[in-house]
Amino acid sequence: MQRKGVAALSDFELLEVLIGSGTAGADVGTISKKIQKLLQKGADALTFEALTAIKGVSIATAGKILSAMELTRRHLVRDVTPLVTREDILARLGDLRTKQQEHFVCLSLDGGQRLIAQRTITIGTLDSVLAHPREVFADAIADRAASVVVAHNHPSGDASPSAQDIAVTQQLAASGQLLGIPLADHIILSKTDSFSFRKHQMI
Repeated sequence: MQRKGVAALSDFELLEVLIGSGTAGADVGTISKKIQKLLQKGADALTFEALTAIKGVSIATAGKILSAMELTRRHLVRDVTPLVTREDILARLGDLRTKQQEHFVCLSLDGGQRLIAQRTITIGTLDSVLAHPREVFADAIADRAASVVVAHNHPSGDASPSAQDIAVTQQLAASGQLLGIPLADHIILSKTDSFSFRKHQMI
């Protein structure tokens, strides 16, 4: 890996790197082969239960592998399914509903409304999160995004926008117009509800 770079490694070798070492009853090569067989069934087959059922895979090792998969899903994998409706977008943001602090995220979309990347921009306190246009659009510009959707959660349970939410949205919408990367929507989520600035004609 040091000589040729990580891209030169096979799937089997990448798994060996992630696993690190085997156990007394199962060497790293054997464990890697079994996990590789799981992967051949599809990413959905790689569950915590399936991994820990393999001899030699500890809870920590399973956690490393699943964490690597999740990071890839969040930041590198480009979803080919367009996010056409609010329901499509809400499905991508479901994990925000249960956060105990406010998280502000940005979805970069291409011209076909397909997801390029989803990133957490800021994490606030229990009831406050701030996002500056510089932080929102810096990565979107690098992504060559055609538009962005931003979202954040309200741990209080009320999805209604605050005065600060409205001001931030107006600022982001204006910045998007100047940059040629329009703000397609700003969505606020609570555990059981959601609010769309686009739906309420506030963008």
